[in-house]
Amino acid sequence: MKLYDELKARGLIAQVTDEELISELINNGKATFYIGFDPTADSLHVGHFMALCLMKRLQMAGNRPIALIGGGTGMIGDPSGRTDMRQMMTQETIQHNCDCFKKQMSRFIDFSEDKAMMVNNADWLLDLNYIEVLREVGAHFSVNRMLTAECYKQRMEKGLSFLEFNYMIMQAYDFYALFQKYGCNLQFGGDDQWSNMLAGTELIRRKLGKDASAMTITLLLNSEGKKMGKTQSGAVWLDPEKTSPFDFYQYWRNVGDADVLKCIRMLTFLPLEQINEMDAWEGSQLNQAKEILAYELTNMVHGEEEAKRAQESARALFSQGNAADMPTAELTEEDLSEDGIDILTMLLKSGLVPSKAEARRAVQQGGVAVDGEKVSDIQTVFGKEKLSGEGLVLKKGKKNFRKVVLKY
Repeated sequence: MKLYDELKARGLIAQVTDEELISELINNGKATFYIGFDPTADSLHVGHFMALCLMKRLQMAGNRPIALIGGGTGMIGDPSGRTDMRQMMTQETIQHNCDCFKKQMSRFIDFSEDKAMMVNNADWLLDLNYIEVLREVGAHFSVNRMLTAECYKQRMEKGLSFLEFNYMIMQAYDFYALFQKYGCNLQFGGDDQWSNMLAGTELIRRKLGKDASAMTITLLLNSEGKKMGKTQSGAVWLDPEKTSPFDFYQYWRNVGDADVLKCIRMLTFLPLEQINEMDAWEGSQLNQAKEILAYELTNMVHGEEEAKRAQESARALFSQGNAADMPTAELTEEDLSEDGIDILTMLLKSGLVPSKAEARRAVQQGGVAVDGEKVSDIQTVFGKEKLSGEGLVLKKGKKNFRKVVLKY
């Protein structure tokens, strides 16, 4: 099976501008393509997974990836799917985040010998002259047409700033600049970016002629992938200091039955023949599929040793009620009152819930246990002596655990 057909079979492609030309490019390793990353944090999260895996697949077939960091557009903010303006960042913060991204991306992408590039659109956007942009770029955009874009329609009622209105023009200019500087002839993005991507293709054709080689393609679930990065207790990061390998493993181990095979197909590098055989799996076999998914992705991000440790700890946790590698939440004396710590505060401090309101609901619904004993009273307090030594095992729901210890 050729690469383009495999991407379709894995459910990765939604829309393309010229399927025949695009398939010819990537099947023959002739694509220099880019995917954009918003540097709003110092770590990538699981919502970036699909893009990273796609870049790896394409590079393995001889294509050249460009990871475009939105240092310039990040200073404006993409209105897509948002209800308010994004907080602006300093150039120093953006550069720090870029450095962190490249380190994490290097587990997926080979940047050696110019096989891949990381570039920052601040390098060209920050030097643009306003009048020049209006004359040379703005003249190619119809305001009426821009307002039909979904990313703008969603914000029109609540208010869209002129700053954000320019985001489409800036992203279009990115493709134009990459085409001019590096011969970038293909762009990938989420289905929520389709209007912005078409604008880039159209700008190149208007500026350089109808025959200019510039194409677009969107990933089927990249916008859903962004949602993958969020859980009730926060984001699931690729940085092990932010999300431990065990928690990362558990996140994928806990995906829904309806999603597990879809995730295996899109995100792992297992042969399609093997994955297709899993389509008939049901019941307890789906738990096996979840273990496969969790192991493969943890291995990809954190390495084989950490993947094995996480898998062994998860199995021990469910079979014996304990695990040497269970995530630990350390409390200090300042976290305790004279009597100790109440269950709601302990749930919050452990990171298992984002708020005390969520902690209250979890207790009242019977979903909280400490050392195997269900806690049903929100006033329950655990003394200092209970937290000393080995500490307590706090459980929320069926699969979320923390060892809570007092650090002196």
